[in-house]
Amino acid sequence: MSDNRLPDWNEVAQAADRLALASTPAELHGALCGWLAAGGADAPDWLAQVLANPDLPAPQPGDALDRLHGASLAQLDDPGLGFELLLPETDVLARAEALFAWCRGFLGGFGLAVQGKALSDEGQEALRDLASLASAQVAENDDGSDEQALVEIEEYLRMAVLLLHADCVLAPRHRQRLH
Repeated sequence: MSDNRLPDWNEVAQAADRLALASTPAELHGALCGWLAAGGADAPDWLAQVLANPDLPAPQPGDALDRLHGASLAQLDDPGLGFELLLPETDVLARAEALFAWCRGFLGGFGLAVQGKALSDEGQEALRDLASLASAQVAENDDGSDEQALVEIEEYLRMAVLLLHADCVLAPRHRQRLH
């Protein structure tokens, strides 16, 4: 049975730094989840595929990036909807910035793997919403008091990602079992 817990933000940041990745943990997790949600290959060289850089090495078994991959895959397939976004445990403004970066990463990974798969109307709407969030910025005059709104956006994103995963991965699996 796989472990559904995401590694700690700092562990992922350190692993990304060791490989000189230009991605934050949020962007990296978003890209990985986008790739997986669109049906991208679950392969040892996932990092090179997700970041479109064939020179990147495969994560070492058991390291933070390997655990990020395993937990993300397990969470997307979790019938209990246990999917989570990797965001820092920090103030609301930094968390919001990381959430927008997560969305940008998701769109990149999703775009690399979707390969013309048909999306439901709800899936298309979810993808448009992700694009809107990816282009959002935290207002400089925001006092950071709107934590509840951020929690609601995170919950919406969780469900949007699971919907896209259902469109691109679960529905084709189901159709394949029927034939």
